[in-house]
Amino acid sequence: MKIYYVVSWGLLSLLTYSATAQNVPTRPSDGKGNWLDYQGPIKEYRPEAVNLAREQRKTTMGTTYVPLDADVYRLIDRYAILHGSDSLVQLHTSIRPYTRADVAWLAERLLQDSTAGLSRQDRFNIRYLLRDNWHEARQDSATNLREKPLFKHFYQRRSDLYSIEQPEFSLRVNPVLGLSLGNSDGAKSYAFLNTRGVQVEGTIDKRLGFYTFLADNQMAVPLYVQQRTERDSAVAHEGFWKPFKNTPGQYDFLSARGYLTYAAGRHVSLQLGHDRNQIGNGYRSLILSDYAAPYLFLKVNTRIWKFHYQNLFAQLVADNPALDKDYQRKYLAFHHLSFDIKPNLNVGLFESVTYSGYKTVTDYVDDDGNPRTDPVPRNRRARRGPELQYLNPIIFYRAIEQSAGSEDNALLGADFKWNIRNRVQLYGQLVLDEFVLSEIRSGNGWWANKQAVQLGAKYLNVAGIRNFDVQGEFNFIRPFTYQHEDQFRNYQHAAQPLAHPMGANLWELIGIASYQPLPRLNVVAKGFLVKQGLDPAGPDSALTNYGNDVLRSYNTRPTEYGYKIGAGLTSYLFHGDLTATWQAAHNLWLDGKVVYRRRTFDGPVAPFFTADGGLLASVALRWNIAQRLHEF
Repeated sequence: MKIYYVVSWGLLSLLTYSATAQNVPTRPSDGKGNWLDYQGPIKEYRPEAVNLAREQRKTTMGTTYVPLDADVYRLIDRYAILHGSDSLVQLHTSIRPYTRADVAWLAERLLQDSTAGLSRQDRFNIRYLLRDNWHEARQDSATNLREKPLFKHFYQRRSDLYSIEQPEFSLRVNPVLGLSLGNSDGAKSYAFLNTRGVQVEGTIDKRLGFYTFLADNQMAVPLYVQQRTERDSAVAHEGFWKPFKNTPGQYDFLSARGYLTYAAGRHVSLQLGHDRNQIGNGYRSLILSDYAAPYLFLKVNTRIWKFHYQNLFAQLVADNPALDKDYQRKYLAFHHLSFDIKPNLNVGLFESVTYSGYKTVTDYVDDDGNPRTDPVPRNRRARRGPELQYLNPIIFYRAIEQSAGSEDNALLGADFKWNIRNRVQLYGQLVLDEFVLSEIRSGNGWWANKQAVQLGAKYLNVAGIRNFDVQGEFNFIRPFTYQHEDQFRNYQHAAQPLAHPMGANLWELIGIASYQPLPRLNVVAKGFLVKQGLDPAGPDSALTNYGNDVLRSYNTRPTEYGYKIGAGLTSYLFHGDLTATWQAAHNLWLDGKVVYRRRTFDGPVAPFFTADGGLLASVALRWNIAQRLHEF
C-alpha cells in the first residue's frame, strides 16, 4: 500500500508539471500556420499547406482510431455539424470509431475557414483535437512540441508521455489512471474505482497501425449496478471478472483492447482487433452499441465517392465468461452501407446475422459404433464454426439463412442524419427483427412483431449562446426484440446486450445539455425517463418472460398476443446526471458528478430491482481514459 501511494504521488507530481507547462504560451518558429495560444487569435492560415499535405497523402483511410469516448465524440460531432462536409474526406459520423486522420482533417479545415467565428473555447477544443491526433495533422505542430522535455525524453510533446516520429515509424506511449470515490445507495459506505494501465499506439510505413490498451481494475458500485450484475452475472462493459475481497458489489477485472490496421489502398482499410464498435449518431444505438464487452473482429472499411461500406465479422461469447469456463462461441456477421445523398443528408442501410458456433447432431449409434437400441435417437451438440457463406460482403443475409436451412437471428434496418444550416442535426434509426404487416395492422400485440425506432435532434449554440448545445432523443423498442431461441443466437455478447443497454420492451426519453463556459471547463446535464416492462416473480419463473431481457429465450413467453410497451410488471425510471469536468492538462480530467435515480412500479417490486433510488455524488481523476458510465 505504501508503494501505491508513493507511485500515486509521483504521478500527480508529473501531471502537475505537465499541466503547468501546458499553460505556457509557445511561439512557432516560422510565425505562420500556428497559434500563439488558445486565448489569442488564430494566425494566418495557408490553405495551400493543407492541399499539399492531401496530395502527398497515400490513402484516405486512417491507420489508427480515436478511442470511443462519449465526451470526446460529442466534441467531434459538434464541429462536424458546424463546419459541414468535405469533398475529399467526408466524416461518416454514423460509423464509429472515427479514424484519427478524419478528425485531424476536420480540425484543420476549421482553421482554414475564416468565417467560422470560432470562440475562445472552440479554439481550445480544436487545438486539443490537433494535439491528440498530431501524427495525422499538419497544423499546430509547433505548439504541441515542448522546448524543455521532462528528463530529455518524456513529454517531448504535450499530448504524450513518450513519443517517437520518424518517416517510417511513429509511437505513442501513455499511462492510464482512473480514480474515483463516491457514496452508494446500498449498505456499503462508499463506491470507488481504481484503474491503472498503459496505452500504446503507433504506425509503420504510414499504412500499418497498432493500438493496445491494458488496465487492472477494482471497483465498488452502487446498489442498482450491483443488482444488474447479479441478474446477468456480468460486469457492464467487461468480460471475465471475479469478486473483489469477496465483498458484495465489489469486482476485480482486467480491461484489454487492441487492434492492427492496414490501409490496403486509398479507399480500403482492414482491421483485426479485440475492441468495441458503434453504429449511429444518437446517444444510444439500437443497431450496434459500445455497451458490451470487447470482442474479436475483422473489419473491412471501403470508402469511395459518397459511399462508406463497412463489413464486420465478429466472434462472440454465448454465455457468461464468469460462469462458463468453456467460453462457448457464437458469431456475428454485419454490414452497413452509408451514403451521402447530399452533403448534409446521409442515409444508411444495415443487416446483421447472429448464429451459433454449434449444431445439433443426431446419433443413431452408441459410443462403440453399434446401432442404438433405445427408441429415441440421442441428440448432442457439435462445433459448427463460422458459416463461410456469411463472409460474402455483398449479399442478403436473410437469403443465405434460408438457403442454408438455418434458424439464425437476422436483423435489418436503416439510419439517417440530416444537418440543417450547420446548426441542427436530425437523426434516427429503424431496426426490424421480425415484421408481419398483417399482424401489425390487426393491432393485437403479436409477440413476434419485433421492431425498434429511434428519433433524435441536436441543436448547437442555443439562443445564440456559444458552446451551449442540447440534444433530445426518443427510443422505442418492442418486447422480445433482440431475443431468440437460445443464447447462441440472441443479440448479446458475454451476457450483455449488443444494442440498447436496457434491452427491450421500453420507451425512453433522453435530454442532454452541454455547456463550456471556460476553455477547460465542461458541464453536462443528462436526464433519462424510461418506461419498461419487467419480468415479475412468480411460482413458474421460467414462463414469465415479457421480452425485456435480451438474455432470455422467447420460447418462455406466457402468451402469443397482447404485448405492448410496459407489458409484464410496468416500471418507470428517472436517471439524472450532472457532471462538471475540468481539463487540467491534455487528457487529464477532473470530474465532479451528481446522479439522482428513482424507480417506481405499477405493482410489486421486480426481482433484481429496487423501487426507490437516491442521490449519488462522486469525484474522479481520469488520465487517458473515458468515464465509466452506468446509465441503465
